[in-house]
Amino acid sequence: MRYLALGDSYTVGEGVAAEERWPAVMARGLRAAGIALDEPRVIATTGWTTDELAAALDAAGPLGQWDFVTLLIGVNNQYRGRALDEYRAQFEDLLHRALGYAGGRCHRVMVLSIPDWGVTRFGADSGRDLAQVSRELDAFNEAARAISARHGVAFVDIAPVSRARGAEPAMLAEDGLHPSAAMHALWAQLALPVAQQLLSDAEPD
Repeated sequence: MRYLALGDSYTVGEGVAAEERWPAVMARGLRAAGIALDEPRVIATTGWTTDELAAALDAAGPLGQWDFVTLLIGVNNQYRGRALDEYRAQFEDLLHRALGYAGGRCHRVMVLSIPDWGVTRFGADSGRDLAQVSRELDAFNEAARAISARHGVAFVDIAPVSRARGAEPAMLAEDGLHPSAAMHALWAQLALPVAQQLLSDAEPD
């Protein structure tokens, strides 16, 4: 089965090897569970906002049909001070696109929440109001959760583990901001059973 992973630095795996980013780790776990999922095609770049991901998808041209699509996007909207209402509209547009790539099958799309960068070493040194960062990310994630639910799409919340363990040196890449392979592995561990249920329940089609 073909797998398309859409997002930003958290999906492309800034600071870690390609095989260590969570989509690749999750795909290996699915294969180990007997689900024949290819290595993911990743359309993601560090720094992308929702509209920048949409523009990249436009530029990519027809992407065809995929058996599984994941979406994790929004941290850069919050970081740049973009409006929540704008995020809602642009996220929903991206989710519509993801559903289109999955042939309209909501059980073949999965959304992950935005991690909280404020708990990281970079966050501590940023001079930002970290309580405000946390509140804003909560609002963005609640919007994404509600939109996903409205479309019948699974939502995996990785924000709690990012807050609980994101300050640990072992959970950070060298830049002190992006997650290490160990944190990617934790995200994959949370996403794996959801993906396994979605793909198993959908067989055969």
